[in-house]
Amino acid sequence: MPLITFPNSQLLWVRVAALLFTCVAFSVVAHGGLLPSEGMADWCIFCWAFSFACTLLVLLVEQFGLQARAPVSWTNFPITIACYGALLCLSASVIFPLFYIKDKSYRSEVRDYRIASTVFSCLAAVAYMGEVSLSKARPGEVAGYMATAPGLLKVCQTFVACVIFILVSNPVLYDSHAGLKWCMAVYCICFILSMAVVVLCVGECTGCLPIPFSKFLSAYGLLAVIMYFTATIIWPVFQFEKQIYRDSQRESRKIAVSVLTALNFLLYLADLAYSARLVFVSA
Repeated sequence: MPLITFPNSQLLWVRVAALLFTCVAFSVVAHGGLLPSEGMADWCIFCWAFSFACTLLVLLVEQFGLQARAPVSWTNFPITIACYGALLCLSASVIFPLFYIKDKSYRSEVRDYRIASTVFSCLAAVAYMGEVSLSKARPGEVAGYMATAPGLLKVCQTFVACVIFILVSNPVLYDSHAGLKWCMAVYCICFILSMAVVVLCVGECTGCLPIPFSKFLSAYGLLAVIMYFTATIIWPVFQFEKQIYRDSQRESRKIAVSVLTALNFLLYLADLAYSARLVFVSA
């Protein structure tokens, strides 16, 4: 029977804090929040529940010393989960009050439950950020790829792409022009490739590539920068043409997608700079 082991105490406590905060966030709102069954409410619940489940898994594996038996790279998996948890809880902390607290049609008790969930969501985001800060690679330290700046950038890229998918899907914002369909293709292709890198690193399968991993990262990074540069220009050009009728909610989604596209372009640009330096240093 495996012995219970305790990792770095700071990491242990921030993970326990994140576990408790996410648990309270979705438990409180499920108990008395009276959330409607719709996209944004489901997204917030998913953010808290997914983060809670993954953090619980990490804690159980580490406390029972099962890292060697895990089918993933334990130098990459926990920090990947922590980074996704930080982004998920941060997004829920912004989206939830915007959609479900400003509405004053509900009685005060329901709003109190929702406010409490928002507070604990913010605390969970802070706890996950603390875990990422404690786990990320320091200069000169040997660590897994996901603990480095390029690895964390990959997580951010995939997360931003997921938010874009949510915004453009309901209502559909990309079917009115061929240029917008190209932008959607850019989002999908780059998301798939970035997620493939994350999966390869967490699954320790980078050696399966027919070319060196560092060169693959540089080639893919250059392609993604070029593609996102075109999307950053094309999306607002064809979305904000003169229209007789404008739906305010639809317009706000278009603006959000434009901002997120530019943000992902900058993330891919920074990633390319890191990857190119990795190739030159290795050479």
